[in-house]
Amino acid sequence: MDSIEFWYWWVACTVLVILEIMLPGTFFLWMAISAAVVGVIVWGIPGLEWEWQLFLFAILSITSIVLWRNYLRSHPIKTEDPNLNKRTRRYIGRTFTLAEPIVNGIGKIYADDSQWRVTGPDCDVGKKVKVVSSESATLIVELLDEVSD
Repeated sequence: MDSIEFWYWWVACTVLVILEIMLPGTFFLWMAISAAVVGVIVWGIPGLEWEWQLFLFAILSITSIVLWRNYLRSHPIKTEDPNLNKRTRRYIGRTFTLAEPIVNGIGKIYADDSQWRVTGPDCDVGKKVKVVSSESATLIVELLDEVSD
């Protein structure tokens, strides 16, 4: 086998598009576009050896993925709710009552329908705290009386 037929690349493109639909992330999309481009090139140059076809596919895939990632880094997608998947950030600036005392810097609050671990200065149950930051799934709080607004 000296070359891969052009339609093989178009089948590969279709499979990659299906993967992109099932596993969204615009990773397989660029590989699908690369496969389609290689299919068009092989259609125009039918005798192109399979090694060159695979080389073209690899180069086009890597280049398009890297260029897309760089573009996204410099042009982030704007959204009406930038904290949609960053739940802890939604609580920054809000005030809550301690559900469990903060002992050795660790306590708990109820925020909306969930219980959250908090870190901050030691204090008793029932004290008001303000969320000032978050670290992973832990909210960082300070006593409301100590907050200077």
